[in-house]
Amino acid sequence: MSLEWMSDAPSPFSKVLVANRGEIAVRVLQAAKEAGLSCVAVFSESDSSSLHVEIADEAILLEGDTLEMTYLNGRSIIEAARSTGADAIHPGYGFLSERSDFASAVEDAGIRWIGPTAHAIETMGDKISARSLMIESGVPVIPGEQIPVEEGADHLGALASAAAKVGYPLLIKASAGGGGKGMRSVSVPKNLRSEFEAASREASAAFGDGTVYIERLLKRARHVEIQVLCDSHGGVIHLNERDCSLQRRYQKVIEEAPSPAVSPGTRDAMGHAAVTAARSVGYVGAGTVEFLLASNGEFFFLEMNTRIQVEHPVTEMTTGIDLVQKQFEVAAGLPLGISQAEVTQNGHSIEARVYAEDPSRGFLPSTGELAVWRPPSGPGIRVDSGVREGDSVTIEFDPMLAKLIVHAPDRRSAIRRLDNALSSFVVLGVRTNIDFLRNSLSHDAFHGGSIDTDFLDSTDPSELSGSEPDHHTMVAVAAAAQRLGIDRQQVAGTEDVDDHTGHQGDPFRTLGRTFP
Repeated sequence: MSLEWMSDAPSPFSKVLVANRGEIAVRVLQAAKEAGLSCVAVFSESDSSSLHVEIADEAILLEGDTLEMTYLNGRSIIEAARSTGADAIHPGYGFLSERSDFASAVEDAGIRWIGPTAHAIETMGDKISARSLMIESGVPVIPGEQIPVEEGADHLGALASAAAKVGYPLLIKASAGGGGKGMRSVSVPKNLRSEFEAASREASAAFGDGTVYIERLLKRARHVEIQVLCDSHGGVIHLNERDCSLQRRYQKVIEEAPSPAVSPGTRDAMGHAAVTAARSVGYVGAGTVEFLLASNGEFFFLEMNTRIQVEHPVTEMTTGIDLVQKQFEVAAGLPLGISQAEVTQNGHSIEARVYAEDPSRGFLPSTGELAVWRPPSGPGIRVDSGVREGDSVTIEFDPMLAKLIVHAPDRRSAIRRLDNALSSFVVLGVRTNIDFLRNSLSHDAFHGGSIDTDFLDSTDPSELSGSEPDHHTMVAVAAAAQRLGIDRQQVAGTEDVDDHTGHQGDPFRTLGRTFP
């Protein structure tokens, strides 16, 4: 593909460096190639043979053996862009994607930042300032209180005063960062101090800022977010909602669009509130405004994520809009080219996050070599992943192996398609949460569309985890089965269909449900 679409852009660029790794790096690099852009990957020593390195036009090693020295080293990443002639940087999600100082440094270096302004990142990244801005803009927020405690001060009085105003149960939340870090729920006063200290400690370690605030904890609420797109010409639209209520310890597990709990009227109201939030901060690019939806239909601003979301594919599947491509276009100074009236919602999409983890052992990460990696395929099935067969899974990075996304005409069909796809997803060498995902999908509460954010944390894990055989045995059996398949293929020829499996030398076809 040529760069003709960029010919009229006020701020054109031709080479993009992706400041990330894994699944999102692969996604952005592929989108860049489809847009006719040259692309550069960065990698740490442990990622030298990773998929994102392989598909990039160029790749630059980030020296060092820690995240701070590699993927969190903004100076090294900017230098990598300069050395390769990259005139734009896409941060993906995580790492430096919501660091306002990094966005500023990129722009100061004369490199196009594919994301919102540093001001928008800073304002929305601080949950206290974001709350204040939303209140000023008329966007509903959950009642809450900041805890103004100076370094070394006794915070007990401030805590008690804030808690008295908010009421129990309450939620202690880090002002900076996201991803569920620095968050603690408190149901009784005696736990307030210890949970506050734990949240502040975690926030300080994760974000370098231990500031927290208290807000009312909404029980049996749903987590519903609105995707927004904004250009530099004043164009702001929303792309409807995603329901992310199925989550564990504030980490999303399964996401879907549209939400089974959102009426057309609520969708319009949420969309309007999200657009108002984006306009209030002069937002440019792709972003997500997150809300909590109460059981009575009221909704409240939660936070704004100033980056592409992990779950963005479900929006792409239901609207037909490539969000990463739109990020490129907006960063080049082009208008959106889409009006709100032109945004459609076609069918139903669900995304499941496939992790290398053991649900039966408290979701501990699982490490090892991907001895067999057979993702599903077929109509309405999309797999976004940054791994291949033979890759090693370590504890160094997030254990997400892939995002499995399906699209179907309606919700019931989408659930069935996702379950079938999960059943044929063969991963050997590490334990996965595939059984857990399937059991969650089959639960009456999910089928009935009544899942809330408390569901997984209040459900007995054994009810959803299932059992999984010893993975060493699984690998041995798989190797033997694969060998058998190869031998059959050699004997029968590639044109013959095996009598037992129904497929040419593929024993896994009959083992899809046995080897999840």
